[in-house]
Amino acid sequence: MVLKADRRRIRWLVVCLLLMIYCPQTAMAADDDPNAVPDRYGLQVILGNTYDPDSGIGFALLSGFALFDYDKIWPHAAPEALRFKVEASAGTTWTKRKEFMASAGIFALYYLDGLAGRRHRPYLEAGVSGIYTDWRVDGQGSNFNFNPQAGIGTEFSLGPGPPFLAALRLHHISNAELDSDNRGVNSVVFVLGRFF
Repeated sequence: MVLKADRRRIRWLVVCLLLMIYCPQTAMAADDDPNAVPDRYGLQVILGNTYDPDSGIGFALLSGFALFDYDKIWPHAAPEALRFKVEASAGTTWTKRKEFMASAGIFALYYLDGLAGRRHRPYLEAGVSGIYTDWRVDGQGSNFNFNPQAGIGTEFSLGPGPPFLAALRLHHISNAELDSDNRGVNSVVFVLGRFF
């Protein structure tokens, strides 16, 4: 019975993740505007530690991301400072036993250009991912879950070359009551990365 329910969740998550990945590619294929905001790509390290239900799980993920002009992906009027971010991550816990984690998701990222300086450009971001964790806390019904996140960050330059980024996010894991056991896990994560 449990295996059947987990298989349904796995298929549902795979379909959602494929749609998230496919939709931006479909929109980009039709866009040939030479004045469009350029697509940007990078790598980042995500370091996190749970604070609820306890502070005993620390984790590290390596993540690749792509950043697109928001109205290039969703063809409607959008603020100039709004971007669409696709992110895929994999890593492990570093506390207790070493246990695998992987996620893929989408974010809206909004640059706070009124606060930008010559060497930094702050932003707000929020989004949702699908996440798999080898570990579960007591009362958590599934290894496959939703992963809403929100945070604040900045791009910054240390000299010539592509900029770096740093962000602080609130990170939540739960199954949105798709399982009767839905104990959430809350974490704070620090992100450090660089654009190519």
